[in-house]
This record gives sequence, structure tokens and C-alpha cells, in this order.
Amino acid sequence: MNIILFGPPGAGKGTQAKYLVKKLNAFHVSTGEILRSEIKRNTEIGKKIIHNMNDGKFVSDEIVNNLIKNIIFDIQKKNKLIFDGYPRSLTQAKNLNKLLDETTQKINFIFFLNVNKETILNRIEKRKVLENRSDDNTDTIIKRYDTYMETTKPVLDFYSKNQNFVEIDGSLEIDEITRKIDTFINV
Repeated sequence: MNIILFGPPGAGKGTQAKYLVKKLNAFHVSTGEILRSEIKRNTEIGKKIIHNMNDGKFVSDEIVNNLIKNIIFDIQKKNKLIFDGYPRSLTQAKNLNKLLDETTQKINFIFFLNVNKETILNRIEKRKVLENRSDDNTDTIIKRYDTYMETTKPVLDFYSKNQNFVEIDGSLEIDEITRKIDTFINV
């Protein structure tokens, strides 16, 4: 089963992805983790990524699509992908469809965790303390939230026409969100 989790930074995508990975014996495809790994290894791509993240911008589609392609083409991960933070643009969504078609895969469910900015800011403040994330400062998060909502609107419009698109109130407690997701995946 392949699943996409959408939502602004701090919506709880990572938490739900970890749950689904364990429940479905799947692979967590977190663009955030992939990008942070590039930064940590101080690669050339990592240097470009950190510059964009610090400016509150998203990393280019070209960079992200190339990093994602290797994962999708990994035969051991076929039909076991939980996408967290990808796709974020219409170009990425179309690229994902193309890559899945090439590997005879599909997206089974698309969950949009819809959360307002105030809730996100409260969560980020808690996460900053608990996880010590360098990308979790208030100004950056506000920019990332606004950029996310602006740039992913076409992606949400693109996917919302699908029968397997589900919008969930992301301000609910973690367990409540998990239960709602479980009613759909029913495994």
C-alpha cells in the first residue's frame, strides 16, 4: 500500500507516517529527513538545501525528484511507501505519478491533515524543545507555513478530485487522527 500524507510543517505527518510504517511494514519516505541527511553529510545538495530552508523556501523540484526516484525504483520498497512531505508542488505530483506508472504502482490513499497556523505554531514550540530541530524557529515556520499553503494548493486541488483523497482535521489529538486514518486503511 502506498500512502501520501499532506499537511503544513508541524501538522503531524511524521507522527502518522511512523505509525503507518510500523502497522503496514512499509517505508517512510520523508523528504524532510532525506533533505536533513544531505545537510548533515554536508553535500553540495545539502548546502543548497540549508540555504533554501533558512530562507523559508522549499528545495527545488529537480533536487527532490531525483532523491525520490531512487526510493521509488527500489524493488524492496514497491507498494510499501508512506510519503511524508512529498509531493509539495504540481511538478512533483506529476513526477510521482510518472514514476509510479513506470514501476506499476499507485497511491492507495491521500490524507490531508488540515491544521491552522496558530495550532502549528504551538506544536512547533513544543517540537523545538523535544527534538531540537534547527529548522524550528518561529519566523521560519511562519514563512514555511505560508509558502506551504500557497504552493501546495494546486497539489491539493490536483489530488482532491481522487476518490482516495481524505481530509482530516489535523488539530485533533494524535490518537484521534490515527483512528480516522485506520478507518480508511482497514488493515
